[in-house]
Amino acid sequence: MLSITSKLPKVGTTIFTVMSALAKEHQAINLSQGFPDFPISNDLIGDTYEAMRAGHNQYAPMPGLPELRQAIAQKVNHLYKSSINPDTEVTITPGATYGIYTALTCFLNPGDEVIVLEPAYDSYIPNIELNGGIAVCVPLKFPDYSVDWDAVKHAITPKTRSIIINSPHNPTGYVWTSEDMKMLDELTRNTDIIIISDEVYEHITFDAMPHESILKYPSLFARSFVIYSFGKVFHTTGWKMGYCIAPEPFMQEFRKVHQFLSFSTNTPMQVGLSRYLQNEQAYLSLPAFFEEKRNLFLDLIKDTPFTLHAPTKGSYFQLLGYDKISALPDKEFAIWLTREIGVACIPVSAFNHDGKDDHLVRFCFAKQDETLIAAAERLKKLTMK
Repeated sequence: MLSITSKLPKVGTTIFTVMSALAKEHQAINLSQGFPDFPISNDLIGDTYEAMRAGHNQYAPMPGLPELRQAIAQKVNHLYKSSINPDTEVTITPGATYGIYTALTCFLNPGDEVIVLEPAYDSYIPNIELNGGIAVCVPLKFPDYSVDWDAVKHAITPKTRSIIINSPHNPTGYVWTSEDMKMLDELTRNTDIIIISDEVYEHITFDAMPHESILKYPSLFARSFVIYSFGKVFHTTGWKMGYCIAPEPFMQEFRKVHQFLSFSTNTPMQVGLSRYLQNEQAYLSLPAFFEEKRNLFLDLIKDTPFTLHAPTKGSYFQLLGYDKISALPDKEFAIWLTREIGVACIPVSAFNHDGKDDHLVRFCFAKQDETLIAAAERLKKLTMK
């Protein structure tokens, strides 16, 4: 039999697929995978449906519909006081993960090093390795998972080609500060380091913390690909719609790759999103909306034996420690919790390349209140070991 030499020999089925399948098998409440269980806006559905009815069903222009790119540029200018060119600096993509892969592909060469701050979203390292790059993993500081800037500085070598950053952070909920951005600027200035900034949770920050986008900092944007997700903003994760913003020379290379990977992105959805983006409250209301979800979840689980090291500052995830409940490794604990208690979560070790286990699990609270209440009732059955 003809065989294939795997480019990802250490990669199996992702923990997200495993836990969601396990949740379904055991009829558990699924707080593992990061997707909402509440309906999306009827206006957005209507705008997209009308686009289909009006005949917007053929290929969109390769970079994306001009009206959607213009709406994004207006949004960026309003939020971050940054003027970007919608014609040359914005490209619509089939999801944010695709955008990250395409960005890496357009500049990464075999042997190039990419600094990854761990725990990290699980697609980063495979994307680097598929392009022949080498992931250099730098641990974030437990328990708040802030950036260890001394460690980042020591990880930089003549082979460092890129650093991937993510704020608000998945899975930890850490939100970068202006001081973090200053440190990043100092470390990358006068270097060839390119920044991939994963900002898919840009609108989900809590306790009045601002989102420090790369787009606020001209010297950083000049060396960056910035990635966004419509799925996270408008609760449409199944649509797989996102976009990338980058300086024109970077975007030229991005589009060279993009045109041969997908060429273009879902046309009626682009039409619907371009119209729906005119409603600023649809995204400006998200911090308060999800802060209420976070606060409800934390109130519901306060009488359980879980340990709360810190309330999440952003994203729609909360980390909880389970040392008072079990001595199991986190993956085994997550499986046990799903099977025996009926609530699915994600073990945080899945976000570390070496499986480092801090005995933490991640819960998604982007759910209907009824879902969170039902999950909490089950979690209250837990007892201290």
